[in-house]
Amino acid sequence: MIRGIHLESQWRREALRTNLWVVPTGEVVLALALFYGTWALDRAAYRGALLLPSWVISGTADAARQILAAIAAALITVIGVVFSIMIVTLTLASTQFGPRMLRTFIRDRTTQLTLGTFVATFVYAVLALISIGPGPRGDFVPHLSITVCMVLVLADLAVLIYFIHHIATSIQLPHVIAGIAAELSEAIEAGAGEPEWAGGTERGPSAAELHGRLDAAGGTVPAPASGYLQFVRHRTLVRIARDLDAVIRLDHRPGHFLVRGHQLATVWPAGVAPEVARSFARAHVTGPSRTLAQDIAFAVDQLVEIAIRALSTAVNDTFTALTCIDWLGEGLCRIATSWQPNPVHRDEEGYIRVLAVPVRYERLVQRSFEKIRQAGHGMPAVLIRQLDALAEIMTETRTAEQRQVLLAQAEMIERAGAESVIEPADQDDVHRRYLAVLAAHARLAGEAA
Repeated sequence: MIRGIHLESQWRREALRTNLWVVPTGEVVLALALFYGTWALDRAAYRGALLLPSWVISGTADAARQILAAIAAALITVIGVVFSIMIVTLTLASTQFGPRMLRTFIRDRTTQLTLGTFVATFVYAVLALISIGPGPRGDFVPHLSITVCMVLVLADLAVLIYFIHHIATSIQLPHVIAGIAAELSEAIEAGAGEPEWAGGTERGPSAAELHGRLDAAGGTVPAPASGYLQFVRHRTLVRIARDLDAVIRLDHRPGHFLVRGHQLATVWPAGVAPEVARSFARAHVTGPSRTLAQDIAFAVDQLVEIAIRALSTAVNDTFTALTCIDWLGEGLCRIATSWQPNPVHRDEEGYIRVLAVPVRYERLVQRSFEKIRQAGHGMPAVLIRQLDALAEIMTETRTAEQRQVLLAQAEMIERAGAESVIEPADQDDVHRRYLAVLAAHARLAGEAA
């Protein structure tokens, strides 16, 4: 249950983070609150109820208007420059890394904070400008607000310098790849831990028996909208199924594309399918793109996409592909040891209410190696690095089934090397790495026996 709450909160944070308006809006609200505070102090000083410190900027109303108007105009110009830099960055990212990498740059906190800082300072300057006006004691000039605005401008300059540095480093491929790998690690950790149900006695039919009933006499729940399945609220589905004394089997997992009207889930008994369909909208989220909240394969696909783009004849960047293979191997080591997807969700009494379809370990390994192996056909450096990664992952496996999946990939890479690598010395290098994988497998199999 705790893990389900954590996954939902993670999805909400991801949904809020992958946009360019939340942080700037928050900073504008803070700017409004700051201006209200400084304006109130300026009004108190204007009435003679407060004496401002000597370091506060003083001057006439005309001078204040000129200063604030110049600041506001300059900030608008800088905001346009920041937008231009962002557009250029997004264009480069889309061309070099693939369109799915754009979310990585859009969700970048530095970019959001930079944009929000300049917009908030502009709003503050405009508010201070329009607050200048005549009064019973002469022209009202918000001296403290002008001083604070100058401080904010200095802070904006520091932010701009850091933003340029950040953009220059963030578009470098090793930085992008390491960032995606970090997201993969976070997704693995979110999927690790104990099953969501940790009650006492398990009651009712087993999962195998329920699958049989669903296949034989289950009702269909159609998808209410087209798009990628982004998140499933399993706790909500459990409550829906418990209230109807039913069992729901999800036929798709997050990351799959749904077509409106096509089968989304199966329900037993079939008679409650219409009622489940009416309630299903509050238990899942679809959208135009994939997210990492429950879709661990998405991060794997991102790394694979960068690797196969690097291996294309148009780019021909073997070292980038090798870096992706290294990080994929690190992620699969984590998956082999700590990732525990939960395919069964029970209610408080121990009855199975929801049967999920988590991505299998075998499928994650296949997604990590097969496309890169195919794109690296005839490239011994790529094949050797893949075999090295398989040997490292092999040492972290816990079951014979996991090791057999890795061994199958190693055999395919060995065959690809024998067929496509022309130089005998390179063939020998590939074969030696393959023998290292076999030796690791034999050692672990002997320890298990």
